[in-house]
Amino acid sequence: MPGSTDTPGRSFLSDPAPRPGAEAQATAGAVEAVWRIESARLIAALSRQTGDLGLAEEIAQDALVKALETWPEAGVPRDPFAWLLTTARNAGIDRIRRERRLREKHAAVGAELERSLGVGEPEPEAEAGPLDPEGVGDDLLGLIFTACHPALTVDSRVALTLRVLGGLSTEEIARAFLVSAPTAAQRISRAKRSLADAGVRFEVPDETEMGERLGSVLGVIYLTFNEGYAATAGPGWTRPELCDEALRLGRILSGLIPDEPEVTGLLALMELQASRLGARTGPDGEPVLLDQQDRSAWDRLLIRRGLAGTDRAVRTSRPGPYALQAAIAACHARAARFEETDWAGIVRLYDRLLVERPSPVVALNRAIALSRAEGAEAGLAALERCAADGRLDGYHPFPAARGDMLASLGRNEEARAEFSRAAELATNEAERQILRSRAAGCD
Repeated sequence: MPGSTDTPGRSFLSDPAPRPGAEAQATAGAVEAVWRIESARLIAALSRQTGDLGLAEEIAQDALVKALETWPEAGVPRDPFAWLLTTARNAGIDRIRRERRLREKHAAVGAELERSLGVGEPEPEAEAGPLDPEGVGDDLLGLIFTACHPALTVDSRVALTLRVLGGLSTEEIARAFLVSAPTAAQRISRAKRSLADAGVRFEVPDETEMGERLGSVLGVIYLTFNEGYAATAGPGWTRPELCDEALRLGRILSGLIPDEPEVTGLLALMELQASRLGARTGPDGEPVLLDQQDRSAWDRLLIRRGLAGTDRAVRTSRPGPYALQAAIAACHARAARFEETDWAGIVRLYDRLLVERPSPVVALNRAIALSRAEGAEAGLAALERCAADGRLDGYHPFPAARGDMLASLGRNEEARAEFSRAAELATNEAERQILRSRAAGCD
């Protein structure tokens, strides 16, 4: 768990003059930037209007294509979002009209038969109401809860969230999670189909459902952040672009639900952890562990933001899991040197976290903190207790932590075996290399 060890407004001016050459390329880049910023609000507004997330994304993409064709010559409009919204709405109306004409042609063939059988006339379809560019704040919240709906698998929630809220292309999502583009596309299309099949309504859940649904949303955002903070596979130890996306999503959610402590806690937790990203790798991309990091390279702005958010989140009578994890991360952020870390305070926070969210991984991280606070023998005893049920078998941080404690006690042969076992279990190449180095160091 990264919290315990170390494991963007707009300002565009219209310009009707033609833009040849390099200027056209610059405008095309502006189109892409506008899309990344505004696509979530656009899809949210269209989803509310159509009640169909898949259709909303399709007509939003139609508007993007139109912008790529129009803006390089006509210039970026003064209000890009309103332009995209109007264009997408018109594209949707055109599509609905085409489909209606097709249905009318098909219906005409069977109309006489229906009348002969005494089938009543169908009721006329209701016309769509106007879209309001100013009323899309709640739409974003509805989009977040729809994309993270429990009816979807976790992989599908992540992919769909990054697509419709993050504005990432299918190729970008595929690269981020080291899967093929067809696999990422399949996850996205399966997610939209599952939402349609389950009859999921585009809406913010009521109070009776909010807790469970909000937990799913927070879980998706933090899973995305963790994959960027400590990549599970691939050559690099971190993927900062995924952390950036998760932070952006967290800030959107925090702006929409500013009084929810767990939302504030998650954002604070991510900001505190992200503050260390620049120090977590060396000049050649090699991992740098927490006790060896140059703390002057930590991002002080993110630390100040994270500490302020943590203070707000833990003021509640009973802080939730994300607020408690933020408090743990704050202990690291407040220490000027590794040796000055309040390990006893971290152990107490883990005790509270185990009550709120008991899990063997939380117990593992508590044991690591305990070894720093009370010594390796105490840490080893705690490790044995949290691994007794076998749920940590195959989880490489367990033998890595055990190796570290054994090495500190001078039991080098046992430590080398644990580091070697951890290296075999690890799936990230950079992490595997550092574990092999630690095993060799035991010789």
